[in-house]
Amino acid sequence: MKSLVHIVGKKNHGKTTLIEELIAEFVRRGMRIGTIKHSSHRHELDAPGKDSHRHRQAGGSPAAVVTPETIGVFLPRAADKDFYGVLSPLYAACDLILVEGDIDGPGLKIEVWRRGLDTVPYAAEGRDIHAVVTDDPVEVRAPRWSRRDVAALADKILATVVARRPEKA
Repeated sequence: MKSLVHIVGKKNHGKTTLIEELIAEFVRRGMRIGTIKHSSHRHELDAPGKDSHRHRQAGGSPAAVVTPETIGVFLPRAADKDFYGVLSPLYAACDLILVEGDIDGPGLKIEVWRRGLDTVPYAAEGRDIHAVVTDDPVEVRAPRWSRRDVAALADKILATVVARRPEKA
């Protein structure tokens, strides 16, 4: 799968807002950005009683909903299956994939942290965090990147992604 950049952090630290701003910045630069929202909680993504839900309940797999504007595909997720591998063909044309969450997944991890929420950053817990995005003082080994300038953040993310790519023979 293309370069995965995980925007991680604890609840209400601003992950979704930062991802929205990064998407807009990367798209402004002419990039195609894919996103994945990872959740560790169970969610029913289809409405019970709707035809698409009934298709799935009857055993349709995959099952899709196609509208004039969008396509939604429902796939069962096997616990032992690499879902990034399953999704990879859908993201083949993307320049970069931003993942909200999935701190244990493959790829670069950027943590969003705010002091006012009284939580310990993942970076201070010994997690594999490349940088912490914050404008608050915090003691971590990872570099601190300012939250104020999204264009500068985008530059740093791209530079890191490029530096981490394996050289082609």
